[in-house]
Amino acid sequence: MKLLSKEIFGVFVVAILLGACATHTVKTTSYTPVIQDSQNLSEEMLLDIGVAIFDPGIDELDDDQEEVTNHQIRIAESRYAPYLLAETLQRSANWGIVRLMPNSRSPMDVYVNGVILESNGESMSMRIQVSDSTGRNWYAKEYDQAISQFSYDPSQRQQSDPFQILYNNIANDLLAWRKENLVAREITEIRTISEMLFAKRFSSDVFDDYLEQDRNGVYEIISLPASNDPLLNRIRDIRERDFMFIDTVQDYYATYVRQMRLPYDSWREQSYYETITLRELEVAAKRRFIAGAAAVVGGIAAGTQGNNYASYVGAAAGVGAGAYLIRSGLDKRAEARMHMESIEELGQSLEDEVAPQVIGLDDRTITLTGSVEEQYEQWREVLADLYAIEVGEL
Repeated sequence: MKLLSKEIFGVFVVAILLGACATHTVKTTSYTPVIQDSQNLSEEMLLDIGVAIFDPGIDELDDDQEEVTNHQIRIAESRYAPYLLAETLQRSANWGIVRLMPNSRSPMDVYVNGVILESNGESMSMRIQVSDSTGRNWYAKEYDQAISQFSYDPSQRQQSDPFQILYNNIANDLLAWRKENLVAREITEIRTISEMLFAKRFSSDVFDDYLEQDRNGVYEIISLPASNDPLLNRIRDIRERDFMFIDTVQDYYATYVRQMRLPYDSWREQSYYETITLRELEVAAKRRFIAGAAAVVGGIAAGTQGNNYASYVGAAAGVGAGAYLIRSGLDKRAEARMHMESIEELGQSLEDEVAPQVIGLDDRTITLTGSVEEQYEQWREVLADLYAIEVGEL
Protein backbone atom coordinates (compact mmCIF):
# COMPACT_ATOMS: atom_id res chain seq x y z
CA MET A 1 0.00 0.00 0.00
CA LYS A 2 3.02 2.31 0.10
CA LEU A 3 2.65 3.04 -3.64
CA LEU A 4 -0.97 4.01 -3.18
CA SER A 5 -0.08 6.41 -0.37
CA LYS A 6 2.65 8.07 -2.37
CA GLU A 7 0.47 8.55 -5.48
CA ILE A 8 -2.48 10.00 -3.58
CA PHE A 9 -0.26 12.13 -1.38
CA GLY A 10 1.55 13.55 -4.42
CA VAL A 11 -1.66 14.41 -6.22
CA PHE A 12 -3.11 16.17 -3.19
CA VAL A 13 0.12 18.11 -2.61
CA VAL A 14 -0.05 19.36 -6.23
CA ALA A 15 -3.69 20.35 -5.77
CA ILE A 16 -2.96 22.22 -2.53
CA LEU A 17 -0.04 24.08 -4.10
CA LEU A 18 -2.19 25.09 -7.08
CA GLY A 19 -4.89 26.40 -4.81
CA ALA A 20 -2.40 28.57 -2.97
CA CYS A 21 -0.98 30.23 -6.08
CA ALA A 22 -3.63 32.92 -6.64
CA THR A 23 -2.55 36.28 -5.24
CA HIS A 24 -3.52 39.90 -5.73
CA THR A 25 -0.86 42.31 -6.93
CA VAL A 26 -1.00 45.74 -5.30
CA LYS A 27 0.69 48.56 -7.16
CA THR A 28 1.56 51.92 -5.66
CA THR A 29 2.64 55.00 -7.57
CA SER A 30 3.90 58.29 -6.19
CA TYR A 31 1.97 61.30 -7.43
CA THR A 32 3.58 63.41 -10.18
CA PRO A 33 2.22 66.98 -10.27
CA VAL A 34 2.06 69.15 -13.40
CA ILE A 35 5.13 71.41 -13.64
CA GLN A 36 4.43 75.07 -14.30
CA ASP A 37 6.93 77.09 -16.33
CA SER A 38 8.88 79.42 -14.07
CA GLN A 39 9.36 81.91 -16.92
CA ASN A 40 6.80 84.65 -17.33
CA LEU A 41 6.06 84.37 -21.05
CA SER A 42 4.01 86.97 -22.88
CA GLU A 43 0.84 85.87 -24.67
CA GLU A 44 2.62 86.10 -28.05
CA MET A 45 5.10 83.46 -26.88
CA LEU A 46 2.47 80.92 -25.86
CA LEU A 47 1.94 78.22 -28.46
CA ASP A 48 -1.59 76.96 -29.14
CA ILE A 49 -2.04 73.19 -29.01
CA GLY A 50 -4.43 71.01 -30.97
CA VAL A 51 -5.00 67.58 -29.42
CA ALA A 52 -6.34 65.11 -32.00
CA ILE A 53 -8.98 62.49 -31.35
CA PHE A 54 -6.89 59.45 -30.46
CA ASP A 55 -6.58 56.31 -32.52
CA PRO A 56 -8.39 53.64 -30.44
CA GLY A 57 -5.61 51.19 -31.28
CA ILE A 58 -7.96 48.40 -32.32
CA ASP A 59 -5.74 47.47 -35.28
CA GLU A 60 -2.76 47.02 -32.95
CA LEU A 61 -4.38 44.53 -30.56
CA ASP A 62 -2.68 41.15 -30.25
CA ASP A 63 -4.72 37.96 -29.85
CA ASP A 64 -4.78 38.10 -26.04
CA GLN A 65 -5.81 41.76 -25.96
CA GLU A 66 -8.44 41.19 -28.64
CA GLU A 67 -10.20 38.68 -26.41
CA VAL A 68 -10.65 41.13 -23.53
CA THR A 69 -11.03 44.45 -25.39
CA ASN A 70 -14.44 45.91 -26.14
CA HIS A 71 -14.18 47.93 -29.35
CA GLN A 72 -17.01 50.28 -28.43
CA ILE A 73 -15.31 51.24 -25.18
CA ARG A 74 -12.03 51.86 -26.99
CA ILE A 75 -13.79 54.20 -29.42
CA ALA A 76 -15.35 56.07 -26.49
CA GLU A 77 -11.94 56.27 -24.81
CA SER A 78 -10.42 57.71 -27.99
CA ARG A 79 -12.46 60.87 -27.27
CA TYR A 80 -12.34 60.73 -23.49
CA ALA A 81 -8.55 60.39 -23.05
CA PRO A 82 -7.48 63.28 -25.35
CA TYR A 83 -10.03 65.55 -23.67
CA LEU A 84 -8.43 64.87 -20.28
CA LEU A 85 -5.01 65.51 -21.81
CA ALA A 86 -6.16 68.82 -23.33
CA GLU A 87 -7.69 69.77 -19.99
CA THR A 88 -4.41 68.97 -18.21
CA LEU A 89 -2.36 71.02 -20.70
CA GLN A 90 -4.72 73.99 -20.41
CA ARG A 91 -4.62 73.81 -16.62
CA SER A 92 -0.81 73.86 -16.65
CA ALA A 93 -0.87 77.48 -17.94
CA ASN A 94 2.22 76.72 -20.04
CA TRP A 95 0.46 77.14 -23.39
CA GLY A 96 -1.96 79.34 -25.25
CA ILE A 97 -5.33 77.86 -26.22
CA VAL A 98 -5.53 74.08 -26.01
CA ARG A 99 -8.32 72.51 -28.07
CA LEU A 100 -9.52 69.00 -28.77
CA MET A 101 -9.69 69.00 -32.57
CA PRO A 102 -12.34 67.23 -34.69
CA ASN A 103 -9.67 66.86 -37.40
CA SER A 104 -6.39 68.41 -38.56
CA ARG A 105 -7.92 70.74 -41.16
CA SER A 106 -7.47 73.80 -38.95
CA PRO A 107 -3.72 74.47 -38.50
CA MET A 108 -2.51 74.72 -34.90
CA ASP A 109 0.93 75.63 -33.58
CA VAL A 110 1.48 72.25 -31.93
CA TYR A 111 -0.23 68.94 -32.70
CA VAL A 112 -0.55 66.06 -30.24
CA ASN A 113 -1.60 62.69 -31.67
CA GLY A 114 -2.12 59.55 -29.63
CA VAL A 115 -2.82 55.82 -29.91
CA ILE A 116 -4.38 53.89 -27.02
CA LEU A 117 -2.33 50.73 -26.59
CA GLU A 118 -3.95 49.28 -23.46
CA SER A 119 -6.81 50.17 -21.15
CA ASN A 120 -8.34 47.65 -18.78
CA GLY A 121 -9.04 49.51 -15.55
CA GLU A 122 -5.81 48.30 -13.95
CA SER A 123 -3.32 49.74 -16.43
CA MET A 124 -3.35 52.22 -19.28
CA SER A 125 -0.75 52.89 -21.95
CA MET A 126 -0.67 55.12 -25.00
CA ARG A 127 1.76 56.25 -27.66
CA ILE A 128 2.03 60.02 -28.03
CA GLN A 129 3.50 61.83 -31.05
CA VAL A 130 4.10 65.60 -31.06
CA SER A 131 4.84 67.91 -33.99
CA ASP A 132 4.36 71.57 -34.87
CA SER A 133 2.90 73.54 -37.77
CA THR A 134 6.26 73.73 -39.55
CA GLY A 135 6.10 69.96 -40.05
CA ARG A 136 8.90 69.29 -37.58
CA ASN A 137 8.45 66.24 -35.34
CA TRP A 138 9.17 66.92 -31.70
CA TYR A 139 9.17 63.40 -30.30
CA ALA A 140 7.22 60.14 -29.99
CA LYS A 141 7.02 58.29 -26.69
CA GLU A 142 4.97 55.58 -24.99
CA TYR A 143 3.41 56.32 -21.61
CA ASP A 144 1.92 53.81 -19.20
CA GLN A 145 0.54 53.72 -15.68
CA ALA A 146 -0.63 50.87 -13.46
CA ILE A 147 -2.85 51.69 -10.50
CA SER A 148 -4.12 50.03 -7.33
CA GLN A 149 -7.71 49.65 -6.20
CA PHE A 150 -7.18 52.68 -3.93
CA SER A 151 -7.38 54.87 -7.05
CA TYR A 152 -11.07 53.98 -7.31
CA ASP A 153 -11.87 55.15 -3.80
CA PRO A 154 -14.70 57.75 -4.09
CA SER A 155 -12.59 60.43 -2.37
CA GLN A 156 -9.79 59.91 -4.88
CA ARG A 157 -12.05 59.92 -7.92
CA GLN A 158 -13.52 63.26 -6.94
CA GLN A 159 -10.05 64.82 -7.06
CA SER A 160 -8.80 63.50 -10.40
CA ASP A 161 -8.95 60.72 -12.96
CA PRO A 162 -7.42 57.40 -11.78
CA PHE A 163 -4.78 57.73 -14.51
CA GLN A 164 -4.12 61.46 -14.06
CA ILE A 165 -0.40 60.84 -13.48
CA LEU A 166 -0.10 59.61 -17.06
CA TYR A 167 -1.53 62.89 -18.40
CA ASN A 168 0.68 64.90 -16.04
CA ASN A 169 3.77 63.11 -17.36
CA ILE A 170 2.82 63.94 -20.95
CA ALA A 171 2.28 67.61 -20.03
CA ASN A 172 5.64 67.78 -18.24
CA ASP A 173 7.50 66.20 -21.18
CA LEU A 174 5.91 68.69 -23.59
CA LEU A 175 7.05 71.62 -21.48
CA ALA A 176 10.56 70.18 -21.07
CA TRP A 177 10.95 69.69 -24.84
CA ARG A 178 9.78 73.22 -25.63
CA LYS A 179 12.15 74.78 -23.08
CA GLU A 180 15.13 72.73 -24.26
CA ASN A 181 14.62 73.05 -28.00
CA LEU A 182 12.83 76.32 -28.87
CA VAL A 183 13.93 79.93 -28.60
CA ALA A 184 11.68 82.97 -28.94
CA ARG A 185 12.40 83.40 -32.68
CA GLU A 186 11.36 79.81 -33.43
CA ILE A 187 8.15 80.17 -31.44
CA THR A 188 7.26 83.25 -33.47
CA GLU A 189 7.98 81.35 -36.70
CA ILE A 190 5.72 78.48 -35.66
CA ARG A 191 2.84 80.85 -34.90
CA THR A 192 3.31 82.73 -38.17
CA ILE A 193 3.41 79.55 -40.24
CA SER A 194 0.17 78.40 -38.58
CA GLU A 195 -1.53 81.57 -39.79
CA MET A 196 -0.08 81.31 -43.29
CA LEU A 197 -1.16 77.68 -43.63
CA PHE A 198 -4.71 78.65 -42.71
CA ALA A 199 -4.61 81.46 -45.28
CA LYS A 200 -3.30 79.10 -48.00
CA ARG A 201 -6.41 76.94 -47.68
CA PHE A 202 -8.66 79.84 -48.60
CA SER A 203 -6.46 81.68 -51.06
CA SER A 204 -3.56 79.51 -52.17
CA ASP A 205 -2.82 81.66 -55.22
CA VAL A 206 -2.06 84.63 -52.95
CA PHE A 207 -0.39 82.97 -49.95
CA ASP A 208 1.55 80.11 -51.59
CA ASP A 209 4.58 82.30 -52.22
CA TYR A 210 5.12 83.15 -48.57
CA LEU A 211 6.13 79.60 -47.56
CA GLU A 212 8.16 76.78 -49.03
CA GLN A 213 8.97 73.26 -47.89
CA ASP A 214 12.43 71.73 -47.73
CA ARG A 215 13.12 68.14 -48.79
CA ASN A 216 12.04 66.92 -45.36
CA GLY A 217 8.66 68.58 -45.70
CA VAL A 218 9.41 71.30 -43.14
CA TYR A 219 7.98 74.73 -43.91
CA GLU A 220 10.14 77.84 -44.03
CA ILE A 221 9.06 81.49 -44.26
CA ILE A 222 10.20 83.14 -47.52
CA SER A 223 8.39 86.44 -47.11
CA LEU A 224 5.33 87.87 -45.37
CA PRO A 225 2.45 90.18 -46.29
CA ALA A 226 2.23 93.57 -44.64
CA SER A 227 0.69 93.46 -41.17
CA ASN A 228 -2.16 95.71 -42.36
CA ASP A 229 -2.79 93.78 -45.58
CA PRO A 230 -6.61 93.84 -46.10
CA LEU A 231 -6.73 90.25 -47.40
CA LEU A 232 -4.75 89.00 -44.41
CA ASN A 233 -7.15 90.83 -42.11
CA ARG A 234 -10.06 89.07 -43.84
CA ILE A 235 -8.29 85.76 -43.26
CA ARG A 236 -7.79 86.60 -39.58
CA ASP A 237 -11.52 87.30 -39.22
CA ILE A 238 -12.33 83.96 -40.84
CA ARG A 239 -9.87 82.21 -38.56
CA GLU A 240 -11.48 83.74 -35.48
CA ARG A 241 -14.83 82.38 -36.61
CA ASP A 242 -13.24 78.97 -37.11
CA PHE A 243 -11.86 79.12 -33.57
CA MET A 244 -15.32 80.06 -32.29
CA PHE A 245 -16.82 76.97 -33.90
CA ILE A 246 -14.04 74.77 -32.49
CA ASP A 247 -14.75 76.29 -29.08
CA THR A 248 -18.40 75.28 -29.53
CA VAL A 249 -17.19 71.76 -30.33
CA GLN A 250 -15.29 71.85 -27.03
CA ASP A 251 -18.64 72.25 -25.29
CA TYR A 252 -19.79 69.09 -27.04
CA TYR A 253 -16.74 67.14 -25.90
CA ALA A 254 -17.10 68.53 -22.37
CA THR A 255 -20.71 67.32 -22.23
CA TYR A 256 -19.67 63.98 -23.73
CA VAL A 257 -17.00 63.50 -21.06
CA ARG A 258 -19.30 64.68 -18.27
CA GLN A 259 -22.00 62.18 -19.25
CA MET A 260 -19.46 59.44 -19.77
CA ARG A 261 -17.54 59.91 -16.51
CA LEU A 262 -19.87 58.11 -14.08
CA PRO A 263 -20.60 54.98 -16.15
CA TYR A 264 -17.01 54.91 -17.42
CA ASP A 265 -15.53 55.09 -13.91
CA SER A 266 -17.92 52.34 -12.81
CA TRP A 267 -16.86 50.25 -15.80
CA ARG A 268 -13.18 50.83 -15.12
CA GLU A 269 -13.51 49.92 -11.45
CA GLN A 270 -15.31 46.68 -12.29
CA SER A 271 -12.92 46.05 -15.16
CA TYR A 272 -10.02 46.45 -12.71
CA TYR A 273 -11.26 43.52 -10.63
CA GLU A 274 -12.29 41.57 -13.73
CA THR A 275 -8.80 41.98 -15.20
CA ILE A 276 -7.07 40.73 -12.04
CA THR A 277 -9.50 37.83 -11.65
CA LEU A 278 -9.18 36.93 -15.32
CA ARG A 279 -5.39 36.87 -15.12
CA GLU A 280 -5.46 34.66 -12.01
CA LEU A 281 -8.00 32.32 -13.60
CA GLU A 282 -5.89 31.93 -16.73
CA VAL A 283 -2.75 31.19 -14.70
CA ALA A 284 -4.64 28.72 -12.49
CA ALA A 285 -6.19 27.04 -15.53
CA LYS A 286 -2.80 26.53 -17.20
CA ARG A 287 -1.32 25.09 -14.00
CA ARG A 288 -4.26 22.74 -13.60
CA PHE A 289 -3.79 21.45 -17.15
CA ILE A 290 -0.06 20.88 -16.62
CA ALA A 291 -0.47 19.27 -13.22
CA GLY A 292 -3.44 17.23 -14.44
CA ALA A 293 -1.53 15.88 -17.41
CA ALA A 294 1.42 15.02 -15.17
CA ALA A 295 -0.86 13.21 -12.73
CA VAL A 296 -2.48 11.20 -15.52
CA VAL A 297 0.90 10.20 -16.93
CA GLY A 298 2.16 9.35 -13.46
CA GLY A 299 -0.91 7.24 -12.76
CA ILE A 300 -0.57 5.29 -15.99
CA ALA A 301 3.12 4.71 -15.33
CA ALA A 302 2.35 3.42 -11.84
CA GLY A 303 -0.15 0.93 -13.25
CA THR A 304 2.25 -0.45 -15.84
CA GLN A 305 5.14 -0.81 -13.42
CA GLY A 306 3.32 -2.76 -10.72
CA ASN A 307 1.65 -6.16 -10.80
CA ASN A 308 -0.29 -6.04 -7.56
CA TYR A 309 -3.67 -4.68 -6.60
CA ALA A 310 -2.17 -1.67 -4.81
CA SER A 311 -0.42 -0.58 -8.01
CA TYR A 312 -3.64 -0.61 -10.00
CA VAL A 313 -5.52 1.27 -7.28
CA GLY A 314 -2.74 3.84 -7.14
CA ALA A 315 -2.80 4.20 -10.93
CA ALA A 316 -6.55 4.68 -10.90
CA ALA A 317 -6.23 7.31 -8.19
CA GLY A 318 -3.55 9.15 -10.17
CA VAL A 319 -5.55 9.10 -13.40
CA GLY A 320 -8.72 10.14 -11.59
CA ALA A 321 -7.02 13.02 -9.79
CA GLY A 322 -5.37 14.13 -13.03
CA ALA A 323 -8.68 14.08 -14.84
CA TYR A 324 -10.17 16.16 -12.03
CA LEU A 325 -7.40 18.77 -12.38
CA ILE A 326 -7.86 18.95 -16.17
CA ARG A 327 -11.62 19.29 -15.78
CA SER A 328 -11.02 21.99 -13.17
CA GLY A 329 -8.85 23.82 -15.71
CA LEU A 330 -11.68 23.68 -18.24
CA ASP A 331 -14.10 25.02 -15.64
CA LYS A 332 -11.72 27.90 -14.91
CA ARG A 333 -11.52 28.76 -18.60
CA ALA A 334 -15.31 28.82 -18.81
CA GLU A 335 -15.41 31.10 -15.78
CA ALA A 336 -12.87 33.39 -17.42
CA ARG A 337 -15.09 33.59 -20.50
CA MET A 338 -17.99 34.66 -18.28
CA HIS A 339 -15.88 37.50 -16.90
CA MET A 340 -15.00 38.67 -20.41
CA GLU A 341 -18.66 38.63 -21.38
CA SER A 342 -19.54 40.75 -18.35
CA ILE A 343 -16.94 43.32 -19.46
CA GLU A 344 -18.56 43.44 -22.90
CA GLU A 345 -22.00 43.96 -21.33
CA LEU A 346 -20.62 46.84 -19.29
CA GLY A 347 -19.21 48.37 -22.46
CA GLN A 348 -22.57 48.18 -24.20
CA SER A 349 -24.32 49.82 -21.25
CA LEU A 350 -21.72 52.59 -21.40
CA GLU A 351 -22.47 53.27 -25.05
CA ASP A 352 -26.20 53.37 -24.32
CA GLU A 353 -25.72 56.09 -21.71
CA VAL A 354 -23.73 58.51 -23.91
CA ALA A 355 -26.26 60.51 -25.91
CA PRO A 356 -25.67 62.74 -28.96
CA GLN A 357 -25.61 66.48 -28.37
CA VAL A 358 -27.22 69.36 -30.23
CA ILE A 359 -25.40 72.70 -30.45
CA GLY A 360 -26.83 75.96 -31.74
CA LEU A 361 -25.02 78.37 -34.03
CA ASP A 362 -26.16 81.86 -35.07
CA ASP A 363 -28.02 80.71 -38.17
CA ARG A 364 -28.54 76.99 -37.65
CA THR A 365 -28.66 74.08 -35.24
CA ILE A 366 -26.18 71.24 -35.66
CA THR A 367 -26.64 67.78 -34.21
CA LEU A 368 -23.35 66.19 -33.20
CA THR A 369 -23.67 62.44 -33.16
CA GLY A 370 -20.76 60.17 -33.97
CA SER A 371 -19.61 62.30 -36.85
CA VAL A 372 -18.29 65.58 -35.53
CA GLU A 373 -15.78 65.42 -38.35
CA GLU A 374 -18.55 65.53 -40.94
CA GLN A 375 -20.12 68.52 -39.20
CA TYR A 376 -16.77 70.28 -39.23
CA GLU A 377 -16.41 69.65 -42.95
CA GLN A 378 -19.77 71.36 -43.48
CA TRP A 379 -18.51 74.26 -41.36
CA ARG A 380 -15.43 74.56 -43.55
CA GLU A 381 -17.72 74.98 -46.56
CA VAL A 382 -19.58 77.74 -44.71
CA LEU A 383 -16.25 79.49 -44.02
CA ALA A 384 -15.27 79.25 -47.67
CA ASP A 385 -18.55 80.90 -48.65
CA LEU A 386 -18.02 83.65 -46.09
CA TYR A 387 -14.50 84.28 -47.41
CA ALA A 388 -15.71 84.42 -51.00
CA ILE A 389 -18.38 86.96 -50.05
CA GLU A 390 -15.93 89.14 -48.13
CA VAL A 391 -13.28 89.03 -50.86
CA GLY A 392 -15.94 90.05 -53.36
CA GLU A 393 -16.37 93.27 -51.39
CA LEU A 394 -12.75 94.31 -52.00
